[in-house]
Amino acid sequence: MSGHSKWASIKHKKAATDSKRGKIFTRLIREISMAARAGGGDPDKNPSLRKAINDARAANMPADNIKRAIMKGTGQLEGTTYEEAAYEGYGPGGVAIYLQAVTDNKNRTVSELRHIFAKNGGRIGESNCVAWMFKRMGYIDVEKAKASEDILMDVALAAGADDLRDDGSNFEITMTPEKYEAVLEALKKNDIEIAASEVGFLPQNYVKVEGKEAQQVLRLMEELEDHDDVQTVSSNFDISEEEIASFSQAG
Repeated sequence: MSGHSKWASIKHKKAATDSKRGKIFTRLIREISMAARAGGGDPDKNPSLRKAINDARAANMPADNIKRAIMKGTGQLEGTTYEEAAYEGYGPGGVAIYLQAVTDNKNRTVSELRHIFAKNGGRIGESNCVAWMFKRMGYIDVEKAKASEDILMDVALAAGADDLRDDGSNFEITMTPEKYEAVLEALKKNDIEIAASEVGFLPQNYVKVEGKEAQQVLRLMEELEDHDDVQTVSSNFDISEEEIASFSQAG
């Protein structure tokens, strides 16, 4: 897992201070609307909506924005109709990339993503070319300086986590999507600071990349994540923490 959670942590910290807050809000609004459309506007009965609202609050989104996004999803307010789409491909060094998007124009989105892949040494693939390498899971990263392994294991496993792994400077906790909220809440109740967390697609195998290829992979990941329509990007790269930190500082 080396590098995977480190990259997630850097992204999380960057998002907290990023000048692109409007772009972050746009993504969260789409996620809220999609969740409300699929499962109704009551967060107590719709776990996906509840998670989206919690993410929006964590990003300091105003309550009015959240309310309007829910109402657009349920049809109480007019709004753009979005649909979910998954895209798959390969990056430099043969790493697999799986991303989820929410778009109002699939043709435009796939054209723009194909361009991003191509200019960064990758390519979009056919459906299911890499999806089988990923499993939908919840994961939570905690910096080692923030909690001892014993306490973290006791709290997380008692709340329903499947596993806790040492991932360099972080501990990575994984669980089924159904247990994600319970584990996250348990950690917060015990005042354990979270470095990064989400329900996403975790790779089941890894490809080690170094040097120029590693930098290309990280540049591709960053550009994909910056695309307005992209919600999550998953990849099975194994890149050292030092190379990830170097890329982040250079950017």
